[in-house]
Parts: sequence; structure tokens; C-alpha cells
Amino acid sequence: MKLRGYVALLLVCLALLGADPVQRTVVSLWVRLKPSRRIPVLARWQHMLAHTVLGLLGRAGGLSVPAIPSIPGSAGTLVLMNHQSLLDIPLVCASVDGSYPRIVTRKRYFRWIPLISHMVRLYQYPVVDPRANSAGTRRNLDAIAHAARTSDVPLVLFPEGTRTKDGDIGRFRTSGLRLLLASRPWKVYVVVTDGFWQRAKFKDFLAGLTDIRGRMEVAGVLEWSDVESDPTDFIQEVRRRMVDSLAQMRATAAA
Repeated sequence: MKLRGYVALLLVCLALLGADPVQRTVVSLWVRLKPSRRIPVLARWQHMLAHTVLGLLGRAGGLSVPAIPSIPGSAGTLVLMNHQSLLDIPLVCASVDGSYPRIVTRKRYFRWIPLISHMVRLYQYPVVDPRANSAGTRRNLDAIAHAARTSDVPLVLFPEGTRTKDGDIGRFRTSGLRLLLASRPWKVYVVVTDGFWQRAKFKDFLAGLTDIRGRMEVAGVLEWSDVESDPTDFIQEVRRRMVDSLAQMRATAAA
């Protein structure tokens, strides 16, 4: 029903607008005054926001929220995930235990979106700008490399770089991924979602969230330790696991 989509979208927008001043004042002040508590405070806040969004979309909109896997929130954890919709963000945030992920994010989310733009700065998300000139691109890559070397929380990268239009695993944009793999050893969690691509944007929710039967699973956990080696085969293995896992998920759903 379209009405449920309108109601769910309205409630999510109101929740984000209401949370924005709280995040800018209470949460920001808390982590400045208690820097040693930064990770647990930001983790609880982000988890609360993620579960609020998913809960509102489920209860008000009829979204079938998938079982969310558990990913350790330790340093040296890299989450590589396919990208089907805006719901990927709260899903991956909710999946990280005891910490919060830093998500490699496009620059357009840095500027004006209530709550989200401030979150990019507060959580120190690495920012990329696909429209940047060569000097800007170099600065973006340097920032990603620095975040990879120094981050004490997991990093998340969508290797496809953008949301897929048909739900299949798209071509990987490997520059950022190669840079991450060259920066430090990682325990790599390969995560796959499906069922969300037909409702890729908030405006698509209005067509009906009840149609979505989303799924999410860890397709594998890989060790990356030789930072000096060529990561081509490793990247191909990550993509193969995503493709195989997506095919299996769809076969199971069809059965």
C-alpha cells in the first residue's frame, strides 16, 4: 500500500530531523568531554538510529527486515558489501557489534542532509568525490589511506561504488579497495544483501515497502595479510563470493 510507504517515510524523516540537534549538541559534547568514551558512545547512538529507521520501516511501512549478521567491531576489520539501496547503511551499522563502522562515503552526503552530513564529520567517514580533479582525487585517496592505517573501528567499502540498478553484483571500482588492502592487514567480511534494489531510494518507498523481502548474510571471512602483494586475485575472490552468495540467496528464495 502506498499509504504505508508515505507514513513510514514521514516517520523516518521526522526521526532524523529530531535526532539531528541531539547529535549536534548532546552526543558531540559528550565525546568531546569524554574522548575515552568515544567508541561506546558513538556506537550506541548509531545503533539506536539504525534500529529506529529499520523499526519504523518495518512496523509502519511493512518492510520485512532481514536477520542481521554479527560482525566484530574490532580494529583491522574491513567490511566489503554490495550496494542495492539506502537501506544498506542502517543494515551495516546495525551489524557491527560493540563499535561502529566508518563508511567510505560520497562527498554529496557531507554537505546538507540533516543528521547524515553531521554524522559523516562526527564519525570521521572517509569522503570521496567522483567529480574531483586529479589533485582532489589524490587528496581523497590519501585520506582513505590514512583512515585505513589509523582507524580503531571497522571500515566499510561498497566496491561497486554506486547502487546497482538490477540487483546483480556490478563491476568493482578497485582503486579505493587496492589502497585499503595496501594500507594494513585486514580481516575481511564479505557481506551480501538482496531484495532491496527495486526500492533503491527513499522516493521508491512510496510504491510499497511490503513488497520487499530483503536478505543479508556474510558470504565469507577472508584474511588479508601480505600488504605488499598484488591484490588482484584477492579482489576477484571477493567478487566471486558475492556473486555465488547472491545466486544462492535467490535460488533459496525462489524455492
